[in-house]
Amino acid sequence: MATYDFPSDLRDTQLALHRSRAAYEEYARTLPWSAEALPGWEAEKQLHSGFRSSKLDSPGYTEEQHAEVARFQAELLELSITVSTHPFWEQVEQGQVVDARMQLKHQHEAPEAP
Repeated sequence: MATYDFPSDLRDTQLALHRSRAAYEEYARTLPWSAEALPGWEAEKQLHSGFRSSKLDSPGYTEEQHAEVARFQAELLELSITVSTHPFWEQVEQGQVVDARMQLKHQHEAPEAP
């Protein structure tokens, strides 16, 4: 597997993308199950099980929640575009782009070199 010398601005933007995605997912866990107000439901009993899946009524998102979701989505889109259109990718051999992209995505998991 080849190693790549990613420019610092590309590494920093990828890390910002990871952090923004994690923050968005954490925020999304606090939201109601539906963005719009919807009634709850209970499914039919499943074969060979007494379990019935169900959801309580969803009040929908507040205006502030809709705005925060839109802010996160715009930020994630901007960061994704910045990473994917970075001039570095023009230097990578065509057959190696996927490998390089995967290394960049997981570079934050690797221990820092001395």
